[in-house]
Amino acid sequence: QMSVSQQSGRGVPCLRCRGTCTGFEPHSWRKICKSCKCSQEDHSLSSDVEDDRKIGRLLSDSKYATLTARVKGGDGVRIYKRNRMIITNPIVSRKDPTFDTITYEWAPPGLTQKLAMQYMELIPKEMQPVAGTEGAYYRRRQLMRQLPLYDQDPSQCCGLVEGELKLMEDFVKKYKANALGVGEVALPGQGGGGGKEEGKPQDKSTAASKAPESTNGALEHTPTGGHYRCETCKQVVPGDCPVVYADRAGYSRQWHPACFICCRCSEALVDLIYFWKSGAVWCGRHYCESLRPRCAGCDEIIFSEDYQQAEGMAWHKKHFACLECETLLTGKPFILDNSSLLCTTCSKSKRL
Repeated sequence: QMSVSQQSGRGVPCLRCRGTCTGFEPHSWRKICKSCKCSQEDHSLSSDVEDDRKIGRLLSDSKYATLTARVKGGDGVRIYKRNRMIITNPIVSRKDPTFDTITYEWAPPGLTQKLAMQYMELIPKEMQPVAGTEGAYYRRRQLMRQLPLYDQDPSQCCGLVEGELKLMEDFVKKYKANALGVGEVALPGQGGGGGKEEGKPQDKSTAASKAPESTNGALEHTPTGGHYRCETCKQVVPGDCPVVYADRAGYSRQWHPACFICCRCSEALVDLIYFWKSGAVWCGRHYCESLRPRCAGCDEIIFSEDYQQAEGMAWHKKHFACLECETLLTGKPFILDNSSLLCTTCSKSKRL
């Protein structure tokens, strides 16, 4: 949930507007700023603690609960055991030895530092989550974008009406059991504890269930015997470079670190959290949207069978309203301007 300072909207300017927004002004139900109309993630409205609680909640009650820890005195609440990595390099050019310290706000768990650094070097520099850099901001933004709290916690939703709560609870329970996954980093051929114990320990039941698939090996995809290929780019994977495995896909498949992306939006899967469906990996946002429509007004998944549709988009009926004046537009003329829903009056005044 948002802190008091974030709810008041003061002191959190929009990173996209660069100075023109005076601070986040929360809308009553839209996930945007009333002041500048930009999204919550453009204001970077989360903290490490809030993110770790959100991911902890997502992974708890799933087979990835080992990546979470119980909060002391927290009534069973679990928090994400986010793996941070601190690299200290001596600077030898000076008379007195000093050290250059780099902190990665997230790194794949269960690896040697050498393999973790190899992994980091294989993703674009602007996406490397080094504290205080664009890469760290990119990661924070992707956590909000790909894994919105209101896609997993009904108490964070404003669009639910009576009777829809159970539908959402079942929806979340089902995706945790059947689709949610966390990628594992290992050298080719060593995913799932195969070969050297470089990766994190695997759930034995998972390894057993995947055994028949694994015996095919990735080699069936490859005319060049003995080589592994990336699922996304189909290029050969060097044997000494780390790859990403998705246990729900079986250990016969692997991805280059930069190729472990959502099949819908092609964005890198934040913290390797994926959803498996139709033989592909999805980010949380697009996986949920592949099963149910998302309201273009409040950005929440729609659990009602009665909703408004126009030009390939969907809205809760109560949210089918003008972005500027909030007039309900059901049965009235409207304009869709770059996905922004406007009444004809506000559309004309915007063009003037």
